[in-house]
Amino acid sequence: MRDSFRRMRLGTRLALGLGVLSLAVFAVVGTALTAYMRDYLEQQLGEQLRLIQTVQAKDAAAHGTVRRKPYYGWYTAVYDVSGGSVSLRRPADVPEDTRPLADLARAMAHSDTELMRTARIDGEGTYRLRGCEVEPGVVLVSAAPVEGVEETVERLVTVQVVVFALALAALVVFGRRMLRRGLKPLSDMAHTAHGIASHDLTESASRLPLRADGRDGGREVAELRTAFNTMLEHIDDSLAVRAEAELRLRRFVADASHELRTPLMSVRGYADLFQYAAANEPAEREKHLARLRAEAARMGVLLDDLLLLARLDAAEAEAPLRPEATDLTELVQQAADAFRAGRPAHPLTVTARATGPLVLRLDPQRIRQVLDNLLANAAVHTPPGTPVTVEVTAAGDAALVRVTDAGPGIPADHRDRVFDRFYRVDKARTRDRGGSGLGLAVARSLVRAHGGDIGLTSRPGATVFTVRLPTRGLTDP
Repeated sequence: MRDSFRRMRLGTRLALGLGVLSLAVFAVVGTALTAYMRDYLEQQLGEQLRLIQTVQAKDAAAHGTVRRKPYYGWYTAVYDVSGGSVSLRRPADVPEDTRPLADLARAMAHSDTELMRTARIDGEGTYRLRGCEVEPGVVLVSAAPVEGVEETVERLVTVQVVVFALALAALVVFGRRMLRRGLKPLSDMAHTAHGIASHDLTESASRLPLRADGRDGGREVAELRTAFNTMLEHIDDSLAVRAEAELRLRRFVADASHELRTPLMSVRGYADLFQYAAANEPAEREKHLARLRAEAARMGVLLDDLLLLARLDAAEAEAPLRPEATDLTELVQQAADAFRAGRPAHPLTVTARATGPLVLRLDPQRIRQVLDNLLANAAVHTPPGTPVTVEVTAAGDAALVRVTDAGPGIPADHRDRVFDRFYRVDKARTRDRGGSGLGLAVARSLVRAHGGDIGLTSRPGATVFTVRLPTRGLTDP
């Protein structure tokens, strides 16, 4: 039974608990009411006996016996009491079993007040007896049946049982409906939870479509509903992040496979050429070997970038940086000199707004790699003759390096993705000119590894990459 009760719904359990509590209350109220009614009826019967004995005592004093007949079923007897013996005066309206009346008359000989008791008379039933002294040695005893009292009490008990049973049934039925209505918000939340449990969370776009709605249930249910919906929002956000991460991972693997496939196919093709005699001529062999070395070098650069990104993603396990005190202005100047030597078609201007050397604690090789990637990006994606500007400033708690080109700009729908791995704005650009699409991704990861960030603003005629490095590691030169 305990297991069956535990398996019941909460509304049914509450309704049954309310029914049990009501049954206990009804039992207490019924018992108290029945006891009070019994005492009241017995007091009324005793009062009737007293009033009747007042008249009968006068009758007995005048005539020796009681001539006025009492109510039907009542008995009256006059006893002469002498010592321990009692003698009934005749004629008398008494039952066959007069022992209870005689016992009360005998007791009255030793009492100064009227006596009243309840006794059973054989063949008649239970009676209420009352005795009073008419004169010395003469006792009047009256007996009234208590059957009427018992019948009244039994009827009262029957009425109480019927009424309480109907009230209990109505309380359980209507209480269960009210509880079910009050618990409906919880049932709705349970239905929502079942819907979420049946939802396929492995989908890439696994946004949960369900929410617990409604305004019923009171303050506690409203708080639970708010917490439930907040939990769903957190789950939605986590699923969205996971789906985005999975999508980016699949895109990354596909792009990496595509980027590595081209040089591998080239290496395989040139290796196959050596099976033919014409390809083994000195001139042809040197040309093919040069192309093989170029493709191998290209794969090496790509794999180095991928390895660096992987190490930066796992920076808590392995720090790929070797920081040291470095003059950021001098580092920018070195990158500018290398750019001028390799890209003479793009005029470059360097502006240092910091007063004196700007010495920071950073990894000079990695920051130089960031600067080279940004300058190369400006040269590759702008036509020859496009001016490029590099500006170094100190702003509060950060050092800023701005790389600006006067090219056509980056379309608005591409700006949010230019830092994604293997992403190219110009899909038609060849890999020899456009690179692998990892340069900006590597640059942002390296800057973030230093505790900074890199931003982009672009419009036709002005594309600006801003590198922000914190100066909390600033040292004196």
